[in-house]
Amino acid sequence: MPRYFLQLSFHGKKFHGWQIQDNAHSVQAEINNALKTLLSKDVETTGCGRTDTGVHASIFYLHFDAEGINDEKDFVYHLNCLLPFEISIQRMLKVDEKAHARYDATSRTYRYFIHRYKDPFLNDVSYYFPFPVDVQKMNEAAAILKVHTDFSCFSKSRTQVKTNICKIMSAGWTKKEDQLVFEITADRFLRNMVRAIVGTLLEVGEGHISLTDFTEVIENKKRSGAGASVPGHGLFLANVSYSYIS
Repeated sequence: MPRYFLQLSFHGKKFHGWQIQDNAHSVQAEINNALKTLLSKDVETTGCGRTDTGVHASIFYLHFDAEGINDEKDFVYHLNCLLPFEISIQRMLKVDEKAHARYDATSRTYRYFIHRYKDPFLNDVSYYFPFPVDVQKMNEAAAILKVHTDFSCFSKSRTQVKTNICKIMSAGWTKKEDQLVFEITADRFLRNMVRAIVGTLLEVGEGHISLTDFTEVIENKKRSGAGASVPGHGLFLANVSYSYIS
């Protein structure tokens, strides 16, 4: 049966993350319902990963199998017509029948947005954090992430994963006027990992913990040693890379 990838984006405010859950509104449920309407049968979708409640995605991929799709652009148009404004399908790609949206991803990039001054127009997509921070120190701490691979200290407890090993390719902060943006790229991420990293880096920036302390937090592998997780509404899945998608 033909397999397709969908590239999409979504505003996460109204959703309890990507994955279908009992008694919770999810992005996957909306898409599955729309696909069922178009194809007149239940369709199983597989996403490139999970997102927490309130988290957004600039780029997200999923795959599904279906027959009888003759015009992919027309299919995307009608799918968008059925979906709420918070979800947008950008394109549809026919791929190899063994292609996998989750396991074939070679890297993922997240961005976390912080605004320093009160702005009602940013509240849904950026974290209001008015306290002074040392961005240079936060970047020095972010560089430490790249020399480690076990990030148990930043993982949500009691998750069903086989390993807490991740390879971080890049991580750092940029300052743009009154906004701070943290960007991190890795081969995989643990649940809650980026939000916990950002919260701990902010503690470095405020001078609550030193660079030595930050290293010890990672090496001790205990979630209790890291900082509090920042809110989900400032986090975006910004990119997902595949060897066969440009």
